Amino acid sequence: MRIDLHTHSVVSDGTQTATELVRAAHEAGLDVLALTDHDTAAGWDEAVAAARETGIGLVRGMELSTHHHGRGVHLLAYLPDPTHPGLAAELARVLDGRGSRAPAILAALRRLGIDLHADEIVAEVPGRPHVADALVRRGEVASRDEAFERYLNPGRPAYVDRYATPLTTAIRLVAEAGGASVIAHPWGRGRRDTLPVAELGRLAEVGLAGIEVDHQDHDADARAELRAIAGALDLVATGSSDHHGLGKVDHGLGVNTTDPEQYARLLERAAAASAASGRKTPQVVGS
Repeated sequence: MRIDLHTHSVVSDGTQTATELVRAAHEAGLDVLALTDHDTAAGWDEAVAAARETGIGLVRGMELSTHHHGRGVHLLAYLPDPTHPGLAAELARVLDGRGSRAPAILAALRRLGIDLHADEIVAEVPGRPHVADALVRRGEVASRDEAFERYLNPGRPAYVDRYATPLTTAIRLVAEAGGASVIAHPWGRGRRDTLPVAELGRLAEVGLAGIEVDHQDHDADARAELRAIAGALDLVATGSSDHHGLGKVDHGLGVNTTDPEQYARLLERAAAASAASGRKTPQVVGS
């Protein structure tokens, strides 16, 4: 069984519709796909319809924008109830921050001599990746990665900070909403010092269900160490592509996958959280 638990559609910063993403996953030979758009469940209904059409298993999720000790951390939330009041309020606050961020980024770019207009950004709720894609279309940069490195990463001239949920708060909210939380690429992008072993242990005590071990941002040594940490802390160890369509190179569907036993453990954690929460939570579609 081939299981990919971290992907994005055009609803956030991917380049495929949810339908296109699910069909591509089916064509790639995946058995189970998780849709985890940033801070939203807006693509779920479309993905469900496509999953039923193709017969692929679908896990409804999202990737929450959080911060921890002054650094950004992404938290994958699987099968939560998105109508839970606390979670819904945080999602609205994060998306509101993203909506106000784009104009500030455009103003910063104008100060650098790049007069990019809002109508050149293709997104319902524009974020940095969408600005990066607009810069690529303009010919200002050759790729999304170059746009981030030159302009949009922290410390670069067009970077603008925005609100993100405290990580421990997000973990608790996901559990209260009946879902299971997994830290995405915990040691990617220089975050190892933010999430050392002791800190991951504290987060497990708060209610963290797992860590994403097999990810393109982790080399073989990091994966081996993280897998051992997950075992020692009784955390689920997942593997995923972090697929964004054409928006992110070297992240093709199924490039990393989750072991079926670990997937079963993740579903057990989600089922336990659902039962404890008393919420009506989404179920896995299909297989």
